[in-house]
This record gives sequence, C-alpha cells and structure tokens, in this order.
Amino acid sequence: MNFTLADILSARHRIRGVADNTPFIPSPFMSKVAGHDFLMKMENMQPVGAFKLRGAMSAVMALPDDVQGVTCCSTGNHGRGVTFAANKRGMKAVICMSKLVPQAKVDGIKALGADVRIIGATQDEAMHESQRLCDAEGLVEISPFDDPHVIGGQGTIGFEMLEARPDLDMILVPLSGGGLAAGVATAAKAINQDIKVIGITMDRGAAMYESIRAGKPVELPEYASLADSLGGGIGLENRLSYPVCRDLLDDTILVTEDEIRHAMQVMFFEDRIVAEGASVVGQAALLAGKLPQPTGPVGTVITGRNLDMPTFAKIMTGQDVMIGDLEVKGKTYGA
Repeated sequence: MNFTLADILSARHRIRGVADNTPFIPSPFMSKVAGHDFLMKMENMQPVGAFKLRGAMSAVMALPDDVQGVTCCSTGNHGRGVTFAANKRGMKAVICMSKLVPQAKVDGIKALGADVRIIGATQDEAMHESQRLCDAEGLVEISPFDDPHVIGGQGTIGFEMLEARPDLDMILVPLSGGGLAAGVATAAKAINQDIKVIGITMDRGAAMYESIRAGKPVELPEYASLADSLGGGIGLENRLSYPVCRDLLDDTILVTEDEIRHAMQVMFFEDRIVAEGASVVGQAALLAGKLPQPTGPVGTVITGRNLDMPTFAKIMTGQDVMIGDLEVKGKTYGA
C-alpha cells in the first residue's frame, strides 16, 4: 500500500476547522540549548488534549453513512480522539485499553461517552479485542497508527510545521506505533527532501525502534513509562506505518525515564507548559546530547497534556515516583 502527500492533503480537508492549525511556538530556553530556533507544535492544545484527534477525525469522517459504530485499541489519547470524532458523526464508540493505561486517561475517555473496556496487560491484547468486536458487533476499527486516513491526519502536523517554517533543519517526532512519525516524515520529505526527521521513544518496550533494526515488525514486552502514550506494539501484520518509518526516518533514538523526567521539568519551569512524558522526548534527546548537531531551526511535536496530575506534581516537586515496577528518582529542578 502506498502513502503519499496526496493522502495528507485529503485528510487536511476532512479535519479543517476542528483539529488543525495549532500554535507553533519557540522555546527560548531550548533554542539556547540547540543553538538555533527550537519550535514546539502545540498539539496539547487540541480539543481532546492530544494530536490523536487529527488522525481520528480524518478516519471517522471518511466512513460511509451506514456505519453505526467504531472501535479501537488505545493507550488513551487515540481513544479520546476516536470518541470525540464518533460523537460528531452520531456513532457509538467502544474503546479497548490494557491495564497499563493510567486511570486519568480511562476516566477522560469515559467522560466523553465511550464504552470503555479494559482488556489484558498489553496493547496487543487490547488490539485483539478491538478486532474481535468488528466481527461480533459489526463495528469498524480505527487503527491508532496503521491506517492511511489516520496517518494522513497526523501528517497534517508536518505540513503545517513546514508551512510556518520552511527553513526547518530537523523535526523530532515522538515514536510509538509510527502513525505520527510516518505522517510527519511523509509531509516533510515531500516538501524538503533534505530535512532530517528523527523518531524518539522511551528505552523500554520500544517496538518500532526494535522492528526497524530487526528488518520486520517484532513483539516486545510492554512496560509502564512516564511516556505511557508511546507504549504498545506495532502489530506483526503492520502494512503501512512500519515501512514508511523504516524508509523515511533518518534515525531513531531512545531516551531513559530519568531523561524524560528532566525534560518534563524543563517544559514546566522554563516554558510554563504542562505536557505528558511522551510530549517531551524530543527535548529529552537534545538535553541528553543524543542528537546530531542542528544546522538550522529544530521543530518538535508536543503531543498531549492528558497526564496523571498527582504524578506530575511529584515530578515537579522533586519527589521519587513509581512507574510500574521502576522507581524514578526525584530531583529538584535547578538544584
């Protein structure tokens, strides 16, 4: 299956006026670190608090009128987007999630009116349940990443970033199932083939990272993470997001839980922004010295704000936090 800029332009038409044109703002602090302008695409300002609304709206709006309901597996934000989009169409939404999803995200989806089902300990198990519902209840599955309409919606982010700053040298993209990275890379490379697009993810259970290195989709154990939105597999039958990420990403980089914690603090204390751990992996990689030296402006995607606030408060006040079976040691910012 081919995926091109035309798919992104079609998605742009479907989501217009609902899930587009988020701010693209500079971070003075991170610009000093980078040595060039460092700009943040504020997808945490979407109506559901995350970029996932773009892909969900694109896919749901493309469905025929006789569809009665939709389903998906989600680590939280995709489920919010699918439910929001389904509400726009007057459709039922059944969202399948694993036990690893933070309760705050489960509650947020329920508040939008979805039928939420907690299935198993991994996203792969939740995905199997979502696929079963298609046969059992006649629902249409909206993949969180391996769907051309979803990738097209996420790709509008890259289009808007380059439209605002055609001089971008590098784009840092949080990497999970690859829908965001595939869409952004397709848009960016179509506009400027020399731009560097780098996928960044946590260093435990990084399925796309390991799949690219293995030369095929692979399954990995899943772990709790400060970047919980980046958890989950990519599916062994992945037909779209994996090959696009494999072919178009210039590199993929891992960051640790401690590096994510520090980047969350930087976002809050330097930019006054509340953001999920998944949102700051680009900053984490730059602050940790894991990126190639930029030769021009750098852009990243602040993917969402739907985090557990008690955990966030502990991180900001320098307390230790337990993430699953891992203790992330606290540190007072600036100390």
